[in-house]
Amino acid sequence: MHQKAKFFLQTLRFGIARHGKYTQQQHDHQQFIDCCPWIKVRKYHNFKCLQNKCKKSISARTITSRRFSYMDLLNMEQENTKSLLINYLDSMEKFKKKIEASYDKYSLIMDNLEIQFGDFLYYEENGCIQRLKLGDGINSCEVLVRLEELSLYNAFVERIRISPGEEYMAASIKTSYSEDSTCVIVKLGKYPEVEDFIPNVFSFEWATDGILFYTCQKNLRCCNVFRTSFGNKKHTECIYTEQDPRFFVDLHCTSDKCFLTINSNSKTTSEVWLVDCHQPWNLPVLVQKRNSGIMYHIEHRNNELYILTNFGEPAEYKLMKTSINSCSMKNWQLIYTLKRKTKLIDLVMFKDHCVIFLKYCNQLYLNIISLNDHSIQSLKLPVWACACQLDTQPEDSSSSACSFQLSSPVHPPRQFIYNLVNGSLYKQAEQEEPIITDCHMARLEAKSKDGTLVPVTIFYKKNSESLQKRPLLIHVYGAYGVDLNMNFKAENQVLIEDGWILAYCHVRGGGELGLSWHAGGCLNNKLNGLADLEACIEFLHNLGFSEPVFTALTAYSAGGILAGALCNANPRLIRAVVLQAPFLDILNTMLDPQLPLTIEELEEWGDPSSDNRYMDYIKSYCPYQNIRPQTYPSIIITAYENDQRIPVEGILKYTQRLRKVITDQRHSRGRKMPNIILDVQAGGNHAAASWEDLVTEVAKHLAFLYKELGLGDTGPPN
Repeated sequence: MHQKAKFFLQTLRFGIARHGKYTQQQHDHQQFIDCCPWIKVRKYHNFKCLQNKCKKSISARTITSRRFSYMDLLNMEQENTKSLLINYLDSMEKFKKKIEASYDKYSLIMDNLEIQFGDFLYYEENGCIQRLKLGDGINSCEVLVRLEELSLYNAFVERIRISPGEEYMAASIKTSYSEDSTCVIVKLGKYPEVEDFIPNVFSFEWATDGILFYTCQKNLRCCNVFRTSFGNKKHTECIYTEQDPRFFVDLHCTSDKCFLTINSNSKTTSEVWLVDCHQPWNLPVLVQKRNSGIMYHIEHRNNELYILTNFGEPAEYKLMKTSINSCSMKNWQLIYTLKRKTKLIDLVMFKDHCVIFLKYCNQLYLNIISLNDHSIQSLKLPVWACACQLDTQPEDSSSSACSFQLSSPVHPPRQFIYNLVNGSLYKQAEQEEPIITDCHMARLEAKSKDGTLVPVTIFYKKNSESLQKRPLLIHVYGAYGVDLNMNFKAENQVLIEDGWILAYCHVRGGGELGLSWHAGGCLNNKLNGLADLEACIEFLHNLGFSEPVFTALTAYSAGGILAGALCNANPRLIRAVVLQAPFLDILNTMLDPQLPLTIEELEEWGDPSSDNRYMDYIKSYCPYQNIRPQTYPSIIITAYENDQRIPVEGILKYTQRLRKVITDQRHSRGRKMPNIILDVQAGGNHAAASWEDLVTEVAKHLAFLYKELGLGDTGPPN
């Protein structure tokens, strides 16, 4: 899947520094170091220096950028917002200080973007791409590229690829203000130098030294694959074009570096072509012609293809294999099948093993499959872990160690290493000073209207009294088969310490329980997600976790559909809502096939322009279409003027219509008017533009929630 999600209150993804002791019972520190030599001891720069390393979400509804056609209305809304936010300024400053202090506890961090190739470690630090020879001290690092010297400011490096003979490096560089990336080609050697720039690159891989394959993104769509050569015979040509607008094309290199795969994926269907890295001038070879509803992805080992696919029953992912010489579907042999309601998180291939990260019953596991005898070892990961991030593995697929990080919304990332030789799991030693909040986690299940059990994960301070009077913050997403974000955010610890209950509702439409969980909440099942959300909130209230007057809801991007639908269908359940870049006018968006991804997303939402059943169904839950006279919660919406994915126009229309209905309702019945704030940011592109902007946004949202729920700046009274 080429899309990734970023939710409200998500700041920069980071990990704990790769230094200090690693422990495991009956195993020592040196065993860990021996099995993973690419884990280097070095001190990383302060967290704030990575202000632009946030991953831009592309799992949300995407619409191309265009100039706002009614600026007067927007300016009027912005002036209105300024006057409303005056009431929150003092609280905002207090929360900014709290958030910054919370992040200062984690000033030693790990740079996610680093790869080990040959004898060198390549990584980004302080606005530079650097390399360090393994075994040398950090002071011997070599700077390969300085972004400022390329006139690239407020930028970060997304991806680094080294050519097989280490003659070239390719790196994609992106700013926080744009969806577009620039690929920089560096000729390595004694005196590295920039040789070329390629604009608008999405994915890229080296086949051999001097021959690079890449895809270009236009209007947030990739349909062409190019091959280019460097050196004395520079030449570029298009070698593959995808004609179907439902499909998005990207590139992947197999773990053994034998093949490049050209992956053309729609929301439900895949097709893969192979490029032989030893014969890169040959035409790509088709693995299996696309079949509607069949997804598959390719790895390679010992002249055999390993296929991760949903082909066959049950309708979950399976691992199959076939000979490279007979790769059609009829020859695929089953090796391993995921249980029903199991989420496949990631997969990595090694010389003799395949390591699969998965989630079953909302608990994380590792399944290690022997590629020699197909035996399986299953390992349950720590109970507190809610999110898993696979580290970039060494380029040598014969490595015997798999490196990854685990975290939760309130647990900072911790490094783990699984040793494939002895089957041992090593973990980073505890900090000298405890950094994990005194917090209780519970995994519950709420019964939805049709009897489906919906997972709910909650966090709250241990020994809390009077939970019914404690504020409750509900998180929801429920789209594209993407899991609700459960990564660590330091500001969550601020909320927990102030007595908040955090609840993550894993409703249908997301991917937490596998492919069937997504199918149960998309197309004509979308209302299942709304029913699940209502059931989760009522379930928590019935258990004594808060009550409606102290309950708030937060959602990001496509999660805004369910949040907005709940505000229309059952506003009594919540007191306040925070929406960030929300998708609120789905019907009008899906009726416009000229927008870049409307056709691609027909498989997620349905086609209202050609099918009246989808027209009526989408209209039944579309937040904009269902605004009506009733008592709404207070709502703050953050939007971005440069957002290419959620245009300001639709959000502005929603806000104006909602405020008018509320105003008319207040005048007719004398009710107090809830606060409706639309905060349009000049910078940013579907997310805050910088670390400072992000801290300000989080502080603003918290100030809003505390005021609307009647809390002081330090939380509810004891």
